This record gives sequence, structure tokens and C-alpha cells, in this order.
Amino acid sequence: MPFTFKQFHIDDSHCGMPVSTDGVILGAWAALPDTQKIPAAQLLDIGAGSGLLSLMLAQRMNNQDCKISAVELEDGAAVDCKQNFSQSPWSEQLSLHHMSIQQFLLEHQQKRCALFDTIICNPPYFEHGPQSDSSQRATARHTNRLSFKTLLSHIQQLMTPSGQASLIIPQQSKAGFMQALDDTQLSLSKRTTIRTVENKSPSRILLQLSHQASLHRLIHSDLIIADKQGLYTPEMSQLCRDFYLKL
Repeated sequence: MPFTFKQFHIDDSHCGMPVSTDGVILGAWAALPDTQKIPAAQLLDIGAGSGLLSLMLAQRMNNQDCKISAVELEDGAAVDCKQNFSQSPWSEQLSLHHMSIQQFLLEHQQKRCALFDTIICNPPYFEHGPQSDSSQRATARHTNRLSFKTLLSHIQQLMTPSGQASLIIPQQSKAGFMQALDDTQLSLSKRTTIRTVENKSPSRILLQLSHQASLHRLIHSDLIIADKQGLYTPEMSQLCRDFYLKL
């Protein structure tokens, strides 16, 4: 279903996973490169879907020198992503790579391309359980084609030594993700626990990874999306006000 934000429009009618609150929160929260130190930054969106996260990064960067590469395997999502990029104000900065992240890494290494300063990903997270009858939705939601171990290995190889990666996962996937993280050279530098409302248990976790995080103290915070009346909390409104039309 089409979704209009303040500075761009998303059509996700062919995409296995539609625009979600998870995606908007991640796109607004994710770490950005310091453009004073890195004026021509390289950003990567793994599993771009309809292109939401790439477009949010482009809006936040507001920098014609940065380049954002989006990798998407699924055919329908790639159709939506390409269309959304072409109709956005940042079409010259955005590029779509219609392939798996495994193939992207191989080609990237063969061409000796520059590594990425910022990586963002809303990854598949279900390891078990029933899958959707829609192959598009199953690919987007389950780890069959992209396990946490594979994803983190590729992030490690594609990110600059001073780069940062931002992801969002369900609370129930935390143990599996952290186990996979232990098998890499990456470290957790920032974590934000998300609750839909104040009196509920955490449902999602925002994670920021880097090569050098072990040198610093882990920063932890909490985000509550809505109050008991169902209205966005001030923290949620502040985070997403540059994107949602009604904020």
C-alpha cells in the first residue's frame, strides 16, 4: 500500500514486507557518518525492500556527495525500490543492486570498491515456525537465505574500520543474534530497547555495531512508542517528526 512521508513517497505494492513502524524507527535512529570527516560517504542498505531505509538515509544526509547502495534479492521488491528511487529527490545518489548480499560482496571485492561508512539493515529474523504462503513475504521474514551469521560476516567485510552498522531485531531473536555476533570481530556499541506501550514487555531492539566498540562503554536506552492513551510519546515524536506527515 502506498505511503507518503514528508519528503518522499513509497509504493510497496510488490514488496513482501510493507512499510512498518520498525523500519521508520530504524531509519530515523540509525547512525550516520560524520560528513565533516567523510564528505563523500558511502552507505549500504542490505535487504532494501521498497527502499524505505535508503530514502530515509538520503533525506537525513542531505548531502549530494554521499552515495547510497541498496541491495535487494526479491524481484517484486526490487521493482518497487527502483521506482521509488527514481521518483525521489535523491535519485542521483541512490543505486539499486538486484542480487543477494552474497553476490554483492563477491562483485564488490572483485572490483576493489570502497568499503561502506554506514550500513543499515532490517533483517529477516524468524529462524523457525510456519512461513507465509507468499514466497515474497517468507523471504523477507525468515532467515532461510540470510542467517544472522551470514549477515554479520558480510557486514564485517563490507564496513570501513571506523564504520557503523544499525539493525533492528525482535526481542525473541536477541539470543541467536548475540551468539552469531560472538563469532565475528564486530562489537555492540549502542542498544535501544523498544516497547510499544509503557506497561508492555520489550518487543524490538535497535542495535549499533562497529569494529571498535569494545573500546567504549555500551550505550543503552529505552524507547516507548505510545502512551496509555495510544498517542505517540514525546521521544517517539521527536525521533520520527521529520518523516511522518502528522508529526
